Order: sequence, then C-alpha cells, then structure tokens
Amino acid sequence: MLIGDIDVHPLADGTFRASPEYFGDHVRAEGHEDLFGSDGFAFLPIGCFLVRTGDRTILVDCGMGPQLRDSGPRRLLIGGQLPLGLRALGVAPSDVTDVVCTHLHSDHTGWLFDRTASPTFGNATIWFGAPEWDHFVLNSDVWMFDHIRAGFRGSSRLRPISEDSTIAPGVSVTMTPGHTPGHLSVIVASGGRRAFLLGDAVICPVQLDEPTWQSIGDFDPALAARVRDRLFRELEDPSTLGAGAHFPELQFGRVLLGRTRRWFA
Repeated sequence: MLIGDIDVHPLADGTFRASPEYFGDHVRAEGHEDLFGSDGFAFLPIGCFLVRTGDRTILVDCGMGPQLRDSGPRRLLIGGQLPLGLRALGVAPSDVTDVVCTHLHSDHTGWLFDRTASPTFGNATIWFGAPEWDHFVLNSDVWMFDHIRAGFRGSSRLRPISEDSTIAPGVSVTMTPGHTPGHLSVIVASGGRRAFLLGDAVICPVQLDEPTWQSIGDFDPALAARVRDRLFRELEDPSTLGAGAHFPELQFGRVLLGRTRRWFA
C-alpha cells in the first residue's frame, strides 16, 4: 500500500499456529470461529514489512529465519520465506539500508544473522529498543537463537533506541513496551496519512473485542494491555491504519467508532 508517497509492502516469512490458550488459559475458540478453524487452531502469518522511501529501504522485523520452534499445542512457528518475498520485490539483502526490530523475539530477528553470526543485511543499520539488550542479548537465561545473540554481541551496526525517534523522513518509532521491555512500533507518515506497524504490541485485532486476551509471550501483561488500548485509540483516527506482525493475512485496518468500537479491515 501507499502511505502518501511511501511504499509499505507486507511480507510473510512463514506460519504461526496458535491455540486459544496462547491468548490465555481462559480463552476458548467458541464464538471466534472466524479466527480458530475446526481443528481449534488459528493460523497466522509471521509478518515483516518493507518500507521504501527516498533512498532508504527499511525492513521492519525479519521473521523466524530458516527455523522451526515448537512450543507444544499453544504455539508453533515455522519460518523461511522472507528471502523469497524480498526477491519477488526485486530487493537483494545488500539493498536493505535499515532493519527495525520491533522487539527481539525469535520470530522477529531470525534473518538478522546467519549460522556463523554474520549479518544477512550487510549494509543495514539495526534499530531496536534499548531495554531489549539487557533482557535478550546479555541475559542468556532468556531464550534466543545462539547465532542471533552472537551476531548482536559482535555487530558494529546497532542503534538502540530509548525514546521516540526518527529513522528516516516519514518513518519514526514510538516506544510501546509491555510485550517485551523495549518493544517499539513503527509509524509511517506521508500525505496526511499514517500507518502503524505494530509488531506484537497488538497480536491480533480480536483483542479490541477481547481486552483480556494476552500473549503467552507478554513480559508485563498489565503494561501490554495499557499500550494496546493506547494504540487502538490512535487507530480511531480515520487517517490512520495499522497492522501487526501476526494480523490475519497481514491486513491493515482501523478502529471504527459507534455504539461500540469495532475493527474494520
């Protein structure tokens, strides 16, 4: 899609299979058959977004990588498709000028470094929330692929962010912690329109109707809920759209106001 004169292209690296319990032990599929299939699972994308503006080619999140992570019935992640999507757009890894990691969970950092901890996007600056460093990179007790942690520790192209910042003209980040300590969301703004790239600050639009639905990966569930509400209020603006990394079909949408708020894609 075009936001003013900035191109935003969704890309899927693979599939995220989630059971109702991923969103909380109290969650059931009944009443949400549009999300959960007859087998009781939701099949969601592992999403990334390519933003092209001026001379910058910005990749927001970089998927799971050529990896599989099976956490039992609650969560299964299978990656590997991002290079194909980039190639279809005519983008080589060396063309990427910036990678913005909304957070450092494995399904958002999987292509940053290869098995030898060498950077996949050799010309790119890597932006991420500064609190992620202590939580993920320095803390070996928190799960992270070894080669990704080693890549972070050896990289000279890191730009940790501790406050709302500008990445490029028309592309900025706002701090949205809760899912992880340093989670951030990307705002693309041009021509009087905005698009929020939400990462996992909002896992799925169903959370607008079900505010108690969380993610088993939330670091601070109470803070994550407050941040979700703030973001949903931003998306009440008719000129503002949003999409998260696991939104079904990576569809953009916004919040419509009426007797009750509802999601419109």
